[in-house]
Amino acid sequence: MTKEKEKKDNNQVESGQTRLRLLQGKVVGGEMSKTVVVLVNRFKQHPKYKKRYLISKKYKAHNESGQYEVGDRVIIKECRPMSRDKKWIVVEKR
Repeated sequence: MTKEKEKKDNNQVESGQTRLRLLQGKVVGGEMSKTVVVLVNRFKQHPKYKKRYLISKKYKAHNESGQYEVGDRVIIKECRPMSRDKKWIVVEKR
């Protein structure tokens, strides 16, 4: 195996045979029952000019207990689809 295949990405956790992604973001919406909207920011580099720029994406995450509110920094984990848009679970508060 090459070193690239042996090396695990920092935002992935092995669970059995699958790799689950972990993302960190800020709760920006919580009006729905048992669901919060999490804004995740990341930097992307332009392939030709090598300039880094900010990419923002919103994810809907499951919030069973309702303890996370707007403004909280949270970690979300990828899971099986719970609805059309909701494929993430809130793991912990940062």
